[in-house]
Amino acid sequence: MPKLIAQPTRVVADGEPPKLIDEYVGRVNTHATAVSIAHMRSPAGWRERGQRPEFDEYSLVLRGTLRVEHDGGTLDVAAGQAVLVRGGEHVRYSTPGPDGAEYIAVCLPAFSPTTVHRDEA
Repeated sequence: MPKLIAQPTRVVADGEPPKLIDEYVGRVNTHATAVSIAHMRSPAGWRERGQRPEFDEYSLVLRGTLRVEHDGGTLDVAAGQAVLVRGGEHVRYSTPGPDGAEYIAVCLPAFSPTTVHRDEA
């Protein structure tokens, strides 16, 4: 039987200045471990620490530009584009543009603070 997910849960984000993460599916809101789906809203100038996650992460940019720094260079992902970061790759996300970014992140398996492996501060 289909299950309505009536609302997301706001979760704490890494990085500065603060961004908003609303998790619809995942370990916090639905207790799902296979996948997480979150709506991200990052302000201009937001940056987080680098990470080497164990999960694959798909990001679909709805507005603005999401920057993805990786060992081979930098990708700027614009509205209407998506990016896949495979588990085990070292990446750092940011939104350097004046409008920040709004995007949907899908992680397989679900995002977990214990499997994201963030760089030390």
